[in-house]
Amino acid sequence: MLLPPGVRSLICLALEEDLGRGDLSALAVPADASARAKIVAKSDLIVSGTDLISTILEEARVPVDWLEIDWKDGAQVKAGTEIANIKANARAILGVERTILNFLQRTFGVATQAAEFKKRIGDRKLRVVDTRKTAPGWRYLDKMAVRHGGLWNHRFGLDSGILLKENHIRAAGGIAKAIENVRSQVSHGVEIEVEVQSLPEAEQVIQAGVNIILLDNFSKPDLEAAIPVLRKQKPDVVLELSGNVTLEKLDELIDLDVDIISVGALTHSVSAADISMLFELSNDSPL
Repeated sequence: MLLPPGVRSLICLALEEDLGRGDLSALAVPADASARAKIVAKSDLIVSGTDLISTILEEARVPVDWLEIDWKDGAQVKAGTEIANIKANARAILGVERTILNFLQRTFGVATQAAEFKKRIGDRKLRVVDTRKTAPGWRYLDKMAVRHGGLWNHRFGLDSGILLKENHIRAAGGIAKAIENVRSQVSHGVEIEVEVQSLPEAEQVIQAGVNIILLDNFSKPDLEAAIPVLRKQKPDVVLELSGNVTLEKLDELIDLDVDIISVGALTHSVSAADISMLFELSNDSPL
């Protein structure tokens, strides 16, 4: 996978932050010592972002004898599984150990959590998608990991789709005016999605000819009342739900007649995967 320049910049920032002018602790190891380091899963997880390993080694200018990645992104592995092996100068690997683990524990964590959501929806046509609630600078990696976990991405950024939210509508002076303003300034064929807080607002969106409606923070009884009305008025309308969706809440929503459920928690409240890097001295080590 060709990582974008922004990810390389993020890696360089992380290396500068941690490595600085050098690794003082690594002075405990002879300068010419060689080591084999293996990255190991300490819990069941989904692999994501393995290309980060080689990119971090490259940006840190680590002279690598060999690097073996044992699993493809998206693979499910059990606790105790070796994910990758590196052979290089021991000091050099020690200098990038934490940077490598910091990146992978997040990408693996996002992918693993996404896989839990995917398991809940099973073979339904419903799509669970992420949001823009990603760690700053991590948008590409977070959304990549969501895909590796088996789910789908919502828009990448503000320039990749139109979603008129509550504040857009208030600032524009109403739903109809906001839609009119956008249509007068974007290219033909660009889809518009509008977030609503009530059934009357959703009906205004349908009347304006918009095809995608985001039902935000509706209670389940309100959803059960609103969805049939909207389907009757516009059978092909695309309905999306959002609003603090957890795994437990998803169980209450997955059988509603909707097309999409967006989940900010996929990327804004993720637990780091439990992984470690373990060293073995190479046979040619001077120790």
